[in-house]
Formats: sequence, structure tokens, C-alpha cells
Amino acid sequence: MSNHLFSVSELDSGYGQSKVIHKLNLGIEKKEIVAIMGRNGMGKTTLFKTLMGIIPSMGGRIAVDGVQLDNLETYQRVERGLAYVPQGRMIFSNMTVLENIQTGLPASARGIVPEELYALFPVLFDMRARKGGNLSGGQQQQLAIARALATNPKVLLLDEPTEGIQPSIIKDIAKSLKEIRSLRDLTIVVSEQVLSFTMDIADRFFVIDKGRLLYEDVRANVNEKTINQYLSI
Repeated sequence: MSNHLFSVSELDSGYGQSKVIHKLNLGIEKKEIVAIMGRNGMGKTTLFKTLMGIIPSMGGRIAVDGVQLDNLETYQRVERGLAYVPQGRMIFSNMTVLENIQTGLPASARGIVPEELYALFPVLFDMRARKGGNLSGGQQQQLAIARALATNPKVLLLDEPTEGIQPSIIKDIAKSLKEIRSLRDLTIVVSEQVLSFTMDIADRFFVIDKGRLLYEDVRANVNEKTINQYLSI
């Protein structure tokens, strides 16, 4: 494996006999924010679920900070520094905001939420006794991110975080992600279709198409027109 903080090499995965991800390679540095852009059905969610061990890989390697993850269960990958905010957020709607965040805390925290999480998302402190199902979509997304951060990850995977969220909240989430990166030396990988959001946060861009990475560039050189062509085909 390489010396990248987060590395994926020759990754294959899919469902049954159907291969969705083909020989995919990624090398991501500490504190880097990387966007994986692509239309629906191009493999973004399958990739993230494979990285987390929710879908078994058909081949290849995954490592965080030099530790190989590809043969580990999902909870073991979390213990070794990988966190995931799934598409649709998947918060526990019948549990309070506080209880939702507590599900991500290590046992050593004894149920006490770090103040910095509430500082990043003040609305969650104000609503900590409210049921998760009673929050707006944007508030639920902030809760899902806070729950993932409670595991103290080295790498945070975010699958379509802007889906169904109003533009003003999207800006808040972008600001929070950049703050989190600085506070925690966090590496962030985000899958997304909204280019304006990723242009605001990402250092490097990839486009995934039919399970293969077809385009890569740093933000300063990104051709928005080219990416939009992939997103609108």
C-alpha cells in the first residue's frame, strides 16, 4: 500500500455477479477534502458502502493510516478511523439528538458529547432533547455528521450530503466541514452532484462514471464545464 493517509487500490465490488466498481484507485492525503462527482447510478454509493464494508469487495485493498481494512467488519473499520454519513442521513428518528450523537461515542466518553461538536453545530445543542425525526432535513444532516464525528475518525465519508437541503443550510454545512478539517486534521471524501457545493470545499475532484474514475484535477485547474457534462449526460 502507498503512504497516503487513505488509500484504495484496484478495488472491485458490486452485487452478486454484477460488478459495479472496476479496479478503482484513490490516494488521499491527511486534511485533504476530495469530491467524487457523478450522476445517479454511476457507483458513488456502492463505492462508499464497499469502503465501509457494508458491501463486500470482490478484490483490491483499502487502508487508513497504513492499516489495511478490506478484511474487517464495518464496526472494526470505524474503530480504525473510518466514518460514514450515508445518503438519506439514516438518523434514529425516535431517539433524541443527544441519544443519536451518543451512539457514535466511544465507551471511554461515558456518554459525554465533546463541546466542540456542539460548537460546530450550535442548533444541535439547542435541540438536544428533541427527537431526531422532528428536525428539518438540514438539521438531520448536521446531526448525522456530528454522530459520525463522535467516533473520532481520521477519514469522513459523506454520501450526497446536500440532497434535499435548502441552499442556506448547504452553505452552513460547507463552512462546518472546512472548520472540522482544520480542528481535527480530518480527511474528507464527499460524493456529490452539486458542483457549487464541492467547488466551495474540495481540494481535488474526481468524476466517477460506470464505476470507473474518468477525470481528476485539483480545484485551481478544474474545468466546471467538463464536470457538468459528466453530470448532465
